[in-house]
Amino acid sequence: MNITISGLGYVGLSNAILLSQNHKVIGLDIVSEKVKMLNQGISPIKDNEIQNFLATKELDLKATINKEEAYNNADFVVIATPTNFDNLKNHLDTQKVEEVIEDVIRINSKAIIVIKSTVPIGFTSKIKAKLNFDNILFSPEFIREGRSLYDSLYPSRVVVGGQLEQSQLFANLLIESAFKKNIDVLLIDSSEAEAIKLFSNTFLAMRVAYFNELDSFAEKNNLNSIDIIKGVGLDSRIGSHYNNPSFGYGGYCLPKDTKQLNFDYQDTPSILINAIIEANSSRKDFIANSISKNNPNTVGVYRLIMKHDSYNYRSSSMQGVVERIKAKGIRVVIYEPLIKEDQFLESKVIKDLKEFKELSDIIILNRVADEMLDVKNKFYTRDIFKVN
Repeated sequence: MNITISGLGYVGLSNAILLSQNHKVIGLDIVSEKVKMLNQGISPIKDNEIQNFLATKELDLKATINKEEAYNNADFVVIATPTNFDNLKNHLDTQKVEEVIEDVIRINSKAIIVIKSTVPIGFTSKIKAKLNFDNILFSPEFIREGRSLYDSLYPSRVVVGGQLEQSQLFANLLIESAFKKNIDVLLIDSSEAEAIKLFSNTFLAMRVAYFNELDSFAEKNNLNSIDIIKGVGLDSRIGSHYNNPSFGYGGYCLPKDTKQLNFDYQDTPSILINAIIEANSSRKDFIANSISKNNPNTVGVYRLIMKHDSYNYRSSSMQGVVERIKAKGIRVVIYEPLIKEDQFLESKVIKDLKEFKELSDIIILNRVADEMLDVKNKFYTRDIFKVN
């Protein structure tokens, strides 16, 4: 098969490498530097498995910025462009996805289009009707930042929504390239596949919010949060996983996906979905209030990223905490090696870690790092299990 992947972020690049083990794959991206790196066998994103595969495996993979070259001979075009939540329109912005679909139809109308970008429920069926083009599937992605290829090689499940014969064909492509055997496969309608993505991520957000609220209660009432969470998790129906408290959920997916699902509920009675979003906001209020009670002159923020080995701080909960602390008139300084500027969120960015430690009265950490253990007396963190 000739397969094109449009968008070479985590989703796109992991799928490109997965499928290029057995098929000819072209990766399309608008960032020329990313394309150049990939053609040199260098991963443009931080992911150990991706870096290893590019260095050691025989892959039939090429990257380009040329749409005509990418789409012209493709049997499948997989769309993995980002969809951000538009707060003005109150739903995911699917403009880039629609532009890719229109380009593919214009250049190669015989191609089967597979949307892996997160979209509102019902989007695929609506765009098929709008463009009078039936060869569009939706296949949600369930991967973690930094482990995207691993999660593609060992998928929790494969879900493809759309016309059955095409769906089976695409599912087979994913299965044959995966290392995991006996993969659960769901071939369903596209709207149900879109719903699976949003409901899955919203459930994860709910679990984060639940254990965060448990932790807030424990801290407020001088209870041992570790003991409570361990005891709750010993119920097999709940489990001892995905339970480490934090400053809130954030990152690429959970904030926008919960908001989109909440919007999709606008004509359906609902309390829980919106409550998850509000709980995430109240957790950041609680964290900021807990810090301000100590009357610090300067609060140091160690990393804006959500977890270890991340290189993304987009929509991180730490940013919400920073804004709340600053609103109380407290000075904030930030240590974040990913930021090259001298200011972020109207706060000074400290480049030198030693200087950062000395300047800070209290240091807040969403996740504890070894390089900070020498100033443990200044810590404020809820990272009780020391796991991502």
